[in-house]
Amino acid sequence: MTMSRAWHDLLSALGLLSRLPLPAHSGRGAEAAWAYPLAGAVLGALAGLTGMIALGIGLGAEAAAVITLGVSVMLTGALHEDGLADCADGLWGSHLRERRLEIMKDSRTGAYGVIALVLGLLARWIGLSALLAGDHAWLAIVGIAAVSRGTMPALMATLPHARSTGLSHAIGKAPPICAALAALIGGCIAVLCLGVSGIIAIFIAALAALIIARIAIAKIGGQTGDVLGATQQISEIALLLALTA
Repeated sequence: MTMSRAWHDLLSALGLLSRLPLPAHSGRGAEAAWAYPLAGAVLGALAGLTGMIALGIGLGAEAAAVITLGVSVMLTGALHEDGLADCADGLWGSHLRERRLEIMKDSRTGAYGVIALVLGLLARWIGLSALLAGDHAWLAIVGIAAVSRGTMPALMATLPHARSTGLSHAIGKAPPICAALAALIGGCIAVLCLGVSGIIAIFIAALAALIIARIAIAKIGGQTGDVLGATQQISEIALLLALTA
């Protein structure tokens, strides 16, 4: 892979996973999925930086965590949070596969989705507060953001599409080599940022992704963009709570 192609793949990943103003580029769809953890590291670095600035001007860890969380949501346009809410509504909103998919596609958010969003944001705020109250918080935030996004290509490569339309279907099925490279990059970033705890983070993220994958297969027969977003969110929450326990 040339440096030019790698750069364009990173732009493609950031263009998909964030709302950053980026120059026009030609995306390669699922073939650029290997760069998702790199995109996650960029987003984590930006969000974490705002938290560190908040601490630097005298705000407490809890307030800095709110700012970090808010910036993280704005950077992604709540893309992953939306996936978590849609999955909560759809996967537990009916006993029928087709009805579950219909609910997930509905732009309205139901009770399950609201509860999932509230609990998810609360869990992330608790974890970020604990991180920002300690040392090396910025590196930890970068590592968690990277490894949690490194889980998504694995589901893209191994699970069938649950529907013949939607964002995930349009992007395509990730080649196994891209999924493996994403996992490797996410794992390396986690170890560089978290040290020995990075190894634990890899296993936690993999376990979270496996659980979501099993649920998605059982309830809708595969993955969608919402399932991928929920995977990132559940992985991040698990990592934040585990690393601050």
